[in-house]
Amino acid sequence: MRVFVTGGAGFIGSHFVRTALTTGYPGLADAEITVYDSLTYSGNLANLAPVADETRYTFVQGDIRDPAALADAVPGHDLVVNFAAESHVDRSIAGAAEFVTTNVVGVQTLFDACRAARVARILHVSTDEVYGSIATGAFTETDRLAPSSPYSASKAGGDLIAHSYFVTYGLDVVVTRCTNNYGPYQYPEKVIPLFVTNLLEGRTVPLYGDGGNSRDWLHVDDHCRGIAVALIDGEAGEIYNIGGGTELTNKQLTRMILDACGKDWSSVEMVTDRLGHDRRYALDDSKIRESLGYRPQVDFATGIADTLNWYRENEAWWRALKSAQPAS
Repeated sequence: MRVFVTGGAGFIGSHFVRTALTTGYPGLADAEITVYDSLTYSGNLANLAPVADETRYTFVQGDIRDPAALADAVPGHDLVVNFAAESHVDRSIAGAAEFVTTNVVGVQTLFDACRAARVARILHVSTDEVYGSIATGAFTETDRLAPSSPYSASKAGGDLIAHSYFVTYGLDVVVTRCTNNYGPYQYPEKVIPLFVTNLLEGRTVPLYGDGGNSRDWLHVDDHCRGIAVALIDGEAGEIYNIGGGTELTNKQLTRMILDACGKDWSSVEMVTDRLGHDRRYALDDSKIRESLGYRPQVDFATGIADTLNWYRENEAWWRALKSAQPAS
């Protein structure tokens, strides 16, 4: 079996690839994996260094918006997993064009290439942010999409493209939507690695608004296991929410990180809230649990401790990124 992984040099995609090539996933134990990544600022070949010498691994540099490159790279693969996306909300607020072209046009271009190559199945990775904010309860897969930011709107657009290719062309497409991820190798513009690395550098951390925005946290290892399960056993045309089961306000999360780093509230800088900042995200993931047998396995206390230790022990990795980090 040959698997084509777009965005496989990013945080989540590289975790999927490293795991698939080492400990493996059921149904993918002997898979050959091609990583296709344009290596923008958040794509990093260092994320794939642990498996760079694996005989079942191939890397191709390319953009999902490039039909000619995809026409060369996709044929011969059985499965496609699309992690490729622009994903940072603040950057989408500063400039939406790159998000729309990658997350909508890129999805359409990739799916056209998959149709031409007669790929057996595509799994499209999405986000809980497409549903918008919810005051109480949790979103199910059948709830309407109400994205708030240019990022989440572009992801919703990509989801709708994916669904249309299933309905119109009969392409075997599965969509997953996850809650906030954390874990090793996460680019240090996202809240957990940003806060941890700032504190390790003796700097302050920026907390938006009153710190009351709430998120559910999912370890990247659990997310990727959910993706693998949906890829192999999911039903064509279906959407599967993947949750972590740990809901925290940003203020609660900040306090946990401060305590773990031996810092106090004097290291926090309260900053003006983000434009259009969703107050709360929450997913009902009973569908993937009941129909596919998925359960998250990494409890948050263990996962966050291991993650913080990883950043402590891999200072060279994140310092190189922060020193080269483009302006938001």
